[in-house]
Amino acid sequence: MSRGRSLLIAGYNGAGKSTLLRLLATSLRPTSGHVRVDGHDPVEDPLAARRTVALLQQRNGLYMDLTAAENLRVALRLLCVDHPDSQVLEVLARVGLQGREHEVVRGFSAGMRKRLAFAKVLLQDAALVLLDEPYGQLDPSGFDFVDAVIRELVEQRKGVVVVTHLIDRGAALLHSGLVLDEGRMVWAGSAAELPTVFREDS
Repeated sequence: MSRGRSLLIAGYNGAGKSTLLRLLATSLRPTSGHVRVDGHDPVEDPLAARRTVALLQQRNGLYMDLTAAENLRVALRLLCVDHPDSQVLEVLARVGLQGREHEVVRGFSAGMRKRLAFAKVLLQDAALVLLDEPYGQLDPSGFDFVDAVIRELVEQRKGVVVVTHLIDRGAALLHSGLVLDEGRMVWAGSAAELPTVFREDS
């Protein structure tokens, strides 16, 4: 998938959707075949590949006993990336967590934790953004927040890959669609034309 394109992945539970995202994000090693991420081989040069990818997982990967700001700083150190504190505060405001930077994440609601996980992804400013069930744990206003983030990423010409059960919502935002079954691609086309069996009202 080229930069500036976006992809919606559908499939039944266990189809391999989250596994594919984890392979692209270098958190899993392929048992066969080859993966290239922005020209990098995640097996031979995982750090170079990892720097080009940001993954939002269903499990948010946050440190519960650290503050919101500390979580972001730790994530950046692990990637050997340095950002000024002002940028950390800016991204927290961007996800609706302004003024919460010194609060411990354990006291956050599930929706606030999801927004903080989004802040971690956005702060990486990666070429390829992978979103695994981005609408999970969010209320309807949070859905609008996710839609706005996806639109912004697409407008910035990032590569965006989304796995979600809210197919109609994703199809309105993304270019291409893909259906997986037991780890294999069984359908590909425009996101707007994804098979109706996967849509909410089917």
